[in-house]
Amino acid sequence: MRKFLLRRLIFTLVSVVGATLIVFVLSRMAGDPMVLYADPEGYGMDAEQIAAIRSSLRLDEPLIIQYVYWFAGLARGDLGRSIVANRPVSQMLWERAGATAQLAIAAWLVATVVGIPLGVLSAVKRGTAWDYIGRTFALFGQATPTFWIGIMGILIFSVYLGWLPSALRGDGFRINHFILPTLTVSTAAMAGYLRITRSSMLEVLDSEFVKLARAKGVSRVKVIWKHTFRNALIQPITVSAILFANFITGITVAEVVFAWPGLGSLMLTAVWNNDFPVLTGTVLVFVVIYMALNFVADMLYVVVDPRIRYS
Repeated sequence: MRKFLLRRLIFTLVSVVGATLIVFVLSRMAGDPMVLYADPEGYGMDAEQIAAIRSSLRLDEPLIIQYVYWFAGLARGDLGRSIVANRPVSQMLWERAGATAQLAIAAWLVATVVGIPLGVLSAVKRGTAWDYIGRTFALFGQATPTFWIGIMGILIFSVYLGWLPSALRGDGFRINHFILPTLTVSTAAMAGYLRITRSSMLEVLDSEFVKLARAKGVSRVKVIWKHTFRNALIQPITVSAILFANFITGITVAEVVFAWPGLGSLMLTAVWNNDFPVLTGTVLVFVVIYMALNFVADMLYVVVDPRIRYS
């Protein structure tokens, strides 16, 4: 177990370094940040003032040295300051993290509570109308772009019917503001859970021990939920981290479509403004969350299947 934890820690560190370094390099390829931050003609700055700002941002250092300084600051809990807002990046991330966390948790609950039972139903009712409805939903749910789902939701439920607000988070915790963004984000994950759960359930339902349980007279409900469902959960847990990667993409799109004040919209604004400290900080947060959930999924294997041991 100790060796496994050490390997995962090293893998997480390598992933964080790799992801943030790639973003660091790509952000510099977009152009010199000083053009956006301190244009001499637009702001009346002379060459000395621009040189001082460039030195304070360490833009006069080689790229790898800039990254080393950034990573050293990360070890101290300092993610730098936003070029556009001139505020600490950690403070900006903390202000937006709550909105993203609320939307992500709500979408994950909807995707799990709806997607997995629908996958079980589709497998148990194989070849029936329920099965075809579930498979059709899984197909269109994973193929339809998130932004299109959000825009169509606004058009139907906000513009035509007037049932739900079209944007913004609202003051406090208002459920009506969460419905459209949550369904928009959770649709792809819901369809993914449905497809994977159905496939895994069908594989277990055709196994010999399930046939033996039925031959011994075990009730249908017990066969499905005790013998089949628990063994079929391993595959959905395996892909849960991959589905969460789609969650990150979906949340970013949904936050832009619904003007949701979260990390996704903050990251996209940083891309537009070439605000590389904010961009690198948001990527760091998403990578750490992804790796943490991937680790939790590995730990859940032991709970679902006691035969699995990390040694």
